[in-house]
Amino acid sequence: MKEKTSNAVLSAQVSRRKLVKTTAIGGLAAASGALTLPFSRMAFAQTAADTVSTAENVVWSACTVNCGSRCPLRMHVVDGEIKYVETDNTGIDDYEGLHQVRACLRGRSMRRRVYNADRLKYPMKRVGARGEGKFERISWDEAFDTIANSMKGIIKEHGNEAIYLNYGTGTLGGTMTRSWPPGSTLIARLMNCCGGYLNHYGDYSTAQIAAGLNYTYGGWADGNSPSDIENSKLVVLFGNNPGETRMSGGGVTYYLEQAREKSNARMIIIDPRYTDTGAGREDEWIPIRPGTDTALISALAWVMIAENLVDQPFLDKYCVGYDEKTLPKTAPANGHYKAYILGEGADGVAKTPQWAAKITGIPAERIVQLAREIATAKPAFISQGWGPQRHSNGELVSRAIAMLSILTGNVGVNGGNSGAREGSYSLPFVRMPTLENPVQTSISMFLWTDAIERGPEMTATRDGVRGKDKLDVPIKMVWNYASNCLINQHSEINRTHDILQDDKKCEMIVVIDNHMTSSAKYADILLPDCTASEQMDFCLDASCGNMAYVIFAGQAIKPRFECKTIYEMTSEIAKRMGVEQQFTEGRNQEEWMRHLYKQSQEAIPELPSFEEFSKQGIFKKRDPEGHHVAYKAFREDPAANPLTTPSGKIEIYSEQLAEIAATWQLNEGDVIDPLPVYSAGFENYGDPLAEKWPLQMTGFHYKARTHSTYGNVEVLKAACRQEMWINPIDAQQRGIKNGDMIRIFNGRGEVHINAKVTPRIIPGVVAMGEGAWYSPDANKVDHAGCINVLTTQRPSPLAKGNPSHSNLVQVEKA
Repeated sequence: MKEKTSNAVLSAQVSRRKLVKTTAIGGLAAASGALTLPFSRMAFAQTAADTVSTAENVVWSACTVNCGSRCPLRMHVVDGEIKYVETDNTGIDDYEGLHQVRACLRGRSMRRRVYNADRLKYPMKRVGARGEGKFERISWDEAFDTIANSMKGIIKEHGNEAIYLNYGTGTLGGTMTRSWPPGSTLIARLMNCCGGYLNHYGDYSTAQIAAGLNYTYGGWADGNSPSDIENSKLVVLFGNNPGETRMSGGGVTYYLEQAREKSNARMIIIDPRYTDTGAGREDEWIPIRPGTDTALISALAWVMIAENLVDQPFLDKYCVGYDEKTLPKTAPANGHYKAYILGEGADGVAKTPQWAAKITGIPAERIVQLAREIATAKPAFISQGWGPQRHSNGELVSRAIAMLSILTGNVGVNGGNSGAREGSYSLPFVRMPTLENPVQTSISMFLWTDAIERGPEMTATRDGVRGKDKLDVPIKMVWNYASNCLINQHSEINRTHDILQDDKKCEMIVVIDNHMTSSAKYADILLPDCTASEQMDFCLDASCGNMAYVIFAGQAIKPRFECKTIYEMTSEIAKRMGVEQQFTEGRNQEEWMRHLYKQSQEAIPELPSFEEFSKQGIFKKRDPEGHHVAYKAFREDPAANPLTTPSGKIEIYSEQLAEIAATWQLNEGDVIDPLPVYSAGFENYGDPLAEKWPLQMTGFHYKARTHSTYGNVEVLKAACRQEMWINPIDAQQRGIKNGDMIRIFNGRGEVHINAKVTPRIIPGVVAMGEGAWYSPDANKVDHAGCINVLTTQRPSPLAKGNPSHSNLVQVEKA
């Protein structure tokens, strides 16, 4: 019955779209709500429709940036130019049906990206030093020939391991245009036809949580869909801020608010900042010092154990290492989690609320109350964003937060969660095949600058090299596609600048992008890419609750200037490398899309024909189970549905981590432990460096940008100014008033920006939105508010990931 209803609704949606095609008034589709308009407004809409130019065409497109959502856009095109942008007008305003997926203001400003003054217009080669931004125009043939000849020379002299595909998520939702993961890109397909490339693992968003929870749950840690909050009694969010990061109709905020209306679940936000996810909708904000979440969790566990509030049957049946009964034989005596919490383990410290209060800044009485509330409100949706794990001790933090769900038995049930980020229902839509990489070596995505600087010194046990014991050669060529991670989004910009300026180290950098970003200025060859509006592609959603969808992004306008698609570029280079047939298989971009779509129809029989889908614009399907529940099958029958951990169970104590801790070479202060223990880590609370740099600086995702994408759209920049948040107490001590120009500095660099004096950030902590476009003066002082001038390239211990929120700084009035 559900499928019949869904198909009927979709048919109605297609019909409604035909009504809307040319009836637009002032940026709003008048006919999209015609059945509910008052008569006077209906009459006005009809009059306006009579006067709309017949030359207007509405083309479905998409915003494919990396916010965690993918949103449909409807481009209104007149005489080959996008005049304005609307969003999804199909479905209903209720997540129990095939709801509308409304783009946020970032996506709706797509026209301003397409026609931005920063657009790259033609191929160019560098004529100045890297980073100076000095280029000269060249032909496409010269660009392709230069790249191919450079590749051949580097492969001949150094081997394929010397060529690296840099991390990039600028066009994440596409199929043909996909820029991440690297192994799923057209660049990867090209390189695999040419002998392979040095791969990377992890990502700037989730490196520590992906590595940490892999040892708890096995693989990528799944979560319940946010729509399942309609079954929850309590929602606890650790550093999870969908109100700013995933604020569209395809994102988490939509589900969070609608589901809470049904369940009336209390919501507690634990974060150093009072975020827009709260904004009066939360029941309580509990401010916490950055990097101390594990101390809080440990104290919550102490209360739960002391007051017999843990779910002992769950821990006995589904878990390894909570207490002596399930502790592996290889573990030391009292090596279990319960002993660690009660002070009977190796450190001999009881993790009491009083102990945690001094570290976290949260009163002991509130910790006790919170422990009782979490333990007794069942089911509870306990979730962490990716902010807490982006610390020097982030792997431990991610595992610790998951312990709350494990201790209370909230895993694998409706209304509960695993303690990880929320999950979702997804469709088995077929993506572009990229072949197998003959090179098995990979490095952490965060250590590519080290691989340029000291590649052959990097080892498996010290630097996390995978696939072999050590690297044989340094990186000599970098592909940087749809990525601002060469400079802007990579830590310690001044060090990166120094490494990249020496073109004897890395000999060739190819940047493929839409705009002259901070990273594009470091290219040797700079290639202008088409936007999503200038080509055809399929775009898939992500983190979308209990409804999945696919967008047919048509070509709204012809490519501007001399821009080419990534498929055209890679096909031309493949021709020059002698692998054109293997790469293209005789297909152009549209033929590949039809080929992939036919395969997708076999996996998803409800998909309409290719032609119908191109007109319909979006295909939606509800989760037939109602809500996605992570580890549901495991909870129902752990023997028949074991996890992919070595034991098949949830591993609170990990023998694998015990082995790594015993064999890896770690710097002082780096901690890898078989248990989710508390370790402050470097440049966190309690670091002796605080005597010189007394303020903790953390970053956050800013709603005016998606990372750095949209960072050059002036109307968004004006609406949400780039500022540094500082508490009134810290500001007063420094003579700083709201709006003052301030200096933020440490041993790595200096930023000048305006202050936002606000009680929405706790004392001792300052915060800046990440992604602002790096803009240095002659003294390397940044004037845009780019946080990565101040962050460190020292990696986290296990994932070798980016600890972007572990920074100590000083702030003064400029």
